[in-house]
Amino acid sequence: MIAGTNRYPQARGPTPSDARPIGPLRPDKRSTWPHPISHHTHHFLNVSITPPHLVPLKKKKQKQKTHAPRTYTGPWRELRFSLAGVAAAISKNGGSAGAEPAKSRVLVLGGTGRVGGSTAVALSKLLPDLRILVGGRNREKGVALVSKLGENSEFVEVNIDDASILEAALKDVDLVVHAAGPFQCKEKCTVLEAAISTKTAYVDVCDDTDYAWRAKGFHKEAIAAGVPAITTAGIYPGVSNVMAAELVRAAKSENAGEPERLRFFYYTAGSGGAGPTILATSFLLLGEDVIAYNKGKQIKLKPYSGGLTIDFGKGVKKKDVYLLNLPEVRSAHEILGVPTVSARFGTAPFFWNWGMQAVVNFLPPDILRDKKKVQKLVELIDPLVRAIDGIAGQQVSMRVDLECSKGRNTLSLFTHRNLSISVGFSVAAFALAVLEGSTQPGVWFPEEPEGIAVEAREVLLDRAAQGTVNFIMNKPPWMVETDPKEIGLGIYV
Repeated sequence: MIAGTNRYPQARGPTPSDARPIGPLRPDKRSTWPHPISHHTHHFLNVSITPPHLVPLKKKKQKQKTHAPRTYTGPWRELRFSLAGVAAAISKNGGSAGAEPAKSRVLVLGGTGRVGGSTAVALSKLLPDLRILVGGRNREKGVALVSKLGENSEFVEVNIDDASILEAALKDVDLVVHAAGPFQCKEKCTVLEAAISTKTAYVDVCDDTDYAWRAKGFHKEAIAAGVPAITTAGIYPGVSNVMAAELVRAAKSENAGEPERLRFFYYTAGSGGAGPTILATSFLLLGEDVIAYNKGKQIKLKPYSGGLTIDFGKGVKKKDVYLLNLPEVRSAHEILGVPTVSARFGTAPFFWNWGMQAVVNFLPPDILRDKKKVQKLVELIDPLVRAIDGIAGQQVSMRVDLECSKGRNTLSLFTHRNLSISVGFSVAAFALAVLEGSTQPGVWFPEEPEGIAVEAREVLLDRAAQGTVNFIMNKPPWMVETDPKEIGLGIYV
């Protein structure tokens, strides 16, 4: 592929919501995908192509039912592919590729919260016939959500700290989505253990490094049980990991040299409309030393330090971002083999960043590591956060930058107007990928090809990008930034 060519152009024809899995999740559990597979754009599928030639798109714009306007750059092309070819590619990578499965049942834990509720809504939109179980402890909220989702959903009262109740809830469930955070300071992976015990596929939205690698410690048990599991499968980490993996893969395939530095930049307006749980997660992260990598060596840095001003492209422009301890840093370093990796986050209005720095500088780390004390702090400032969110909005943007040894710099960009909606579609994209059989037994990070098969990445990213206003893959910075620098003769950097 030519450097800078768009890997994910807007597709003609059916959207990902028309796709079906190419194989059952596993023979002993029921699953469903009643729709015909989409003739979606697949530029890097190693499959049987029919016909074997590129079909250029007509200039006439195509209406899309499931996508809000968003920016794709580069030529629009389409490859038509056969269902058998895609199934063969996924099967070769270790996923299932059998007969069409029966109806699936998905349990969303934390379903009455902001992330879990958004995930349930996104799943119902991407696949209306999917059976969705909303799991949580607040029956009133659960019943209210179920009434909106429709007849294919129901509320299940679940306490994830009670193993017997949890395992009973997983009976006859094909996939469990664990969105009951926060994951910081958790000593056990109770939901993952129950999923392995009941042979139920698993996805979580963990954003804590220690918990993620604790989950990874159950890899052998999951393989032995034949259970596919993905940890850190949210928006960031999650979708950002897959974006990074594709940048690295493109660089290697195009002989751009060895990947040398990978940087994750995240921006959210206000709290992004986040609920108290996500707000608590932010404070708990401020109590952790930042783990980053510099030329292969692990280094520890102060949280919310090392500020940079980053251009997130049109609609967002330049924002200040600061170091945070996020799990994609270690997983990208170890799995993708990039020697220098870091992650930064910023918010708006600007005084929220000052407030985060003040919390780090003036509150003892012991308080920030105590979940009960952090929860009291969240209850205290939550009304103020809600009031400012009404002014700041809920915009979210992710920028992933890769620098290679031969001097090539590329990035990927993902911007959505609403974090809550976007995180729902992101988690749902991972859930559907597992149901489709693209995940091998074991516990995987999103960037591992055994977790999300390379052939399945494009569909996953396109599902996650529902409603994005700017979604760009594998471009030089000057093509994305709002104020590129010209060094002469029409050359930009």
